[in-house]
Amino acid sequence: MKDMLSLCKEEQVVEDLPIPVDIEGLPPLAVYRLDGKIYVTDRTCTHGDADLTEGFQEGEAIECPFHGGAFSIISGEAITLPCSKPLTTYPAIVMDGNVYIKSSPASPQSVDS
Repeated sequence: MKDMLSLCKEEQVVEDLPIPVDIEGLPPLAVYRLDGKIYVTDRTCTHGDADLTEGFQEGEAIECPFHGGAFSIISGEAITLPCSKPLTTYPAIVMDGNVYIKSSPASPQSVDS
């Protein structure tokens, strides 16, 4: 548990409404719920520097509010132009009603647990 960072309460994460989370030492993060499962990605669009939590989530896609490009919240893959560079993703750990990620540094596209 000492290698994990607490992001939010699981109950705060509602289907189709990503929430912003700021943790010192990490880029801004977004936490999502999709089909009951929790996902975490970087929150800033890799194309237009927009806050993705201000965009529109439809299924596994999060759409950038600036240019309409989209990313997979599961893989971080850019799935709609003009976005082409993937988001970093973080495996979410749900324990005791809280959402955590490991405190190890992020790597491009995916941080493995």
